[in-house]
Amino acid sequence: MTHGTIVAAFGRQFEVLTDTGDRWRCVTRGKRTDFACGDVVAFKPTSDGHGVIQSARPRRSLLHRSDAFREKLLAANVTQILIVVATEPGFSDELISRCLCAAQDQGLTARIILNKIDIVAGLANARERLRLFANLGYPLIELAAHQDVSALASILTGETSIFVGQSGMGKSTLTNALIPDANAPTREISDALDTGKHTTTATRLYPLACGGALLDSPGVQAFGLAHLSQDQLAAGFREFAPLLGQCRFRDCRHEHEPGCALHAAVATGDIAERRFEHYRLLRDEIAGAQRQAKGW
Repeated sequence: MTHGTIVAAFGRQFEVLTDTGDRWRCVTRGKRTDFACGDVVAFKPTSDGHGVIQSARPRRSLLHRSDAFREKLLAANVTQILIVVATEPGFSDELISRCLCAAQDQGLTARIILNKIDIVAGLANARERLRLFANLGYPLIELAAHQDVSALASILTGETSIFVGQSGMGKSTLTNALIPDANAPTREISDALDTGKHTTTATRLYPLACGGALLDSPGVQAFGLAHLSQDQLAAGFREFAPLLGQCRFRDCRHEHEPGCALHAAVATGDIAERRFEHYRLLRDEIAGAQRQAKGW
């Protein structure tokens, strides 16, 4: 039996990198698809450069998204999520909240990267929108991937980090700047759609010379969290923590109930109204997905 780390996933086919630097093209037994980039696996060689995955070691973390009927595994064993946004095209602050909830659920460090700060026309607006998260203590790193990415060096060392964000934010450009031989494909932004064209089609892991690894993931326009319980969702909003369990009613849904501690905090400004909107949207979305999954 041979062991290695999955460094790319394409449906039921996986590229596995061994400690000796050999790369193997592996498939799974039967129709299993529950392996992810970053998994450490045991595989049985079947021919030159090919093998069949037999098992995976227990994961330290699993980053994935889901709706009522399916889930998409993004990466296993990551320690840090780097949410990439840019001055252009426009980015979704709701998607940032979703990624932060996913990170909190898996105990991952979360940082936000504002890319393309050399495009000054959209810089002030981007900074203002990100203040929502900076005020909560999430680190914000500003850079221009085409010019200088040295600000990332210290936070990548010894970590297994994944770039996550919408298409066109510059994730692959960042990857190329950090790992010149990665050759991650980049393409121009579609101005007409105000979004980037999908260039990265699968999550790929790159070992770093400084220790650790970096994963580049496909652009996402949606990040479903149907696998979270309502309690896990609420825990994903760090500003809620001191207030959870303080409502008048134990089963408070934080909707219109009297004595709701979260509503009181929104009224006083201790919880940003925009973040509370994100929470309510996700709460209802998760409840709807769970009803659908049960056939209600």
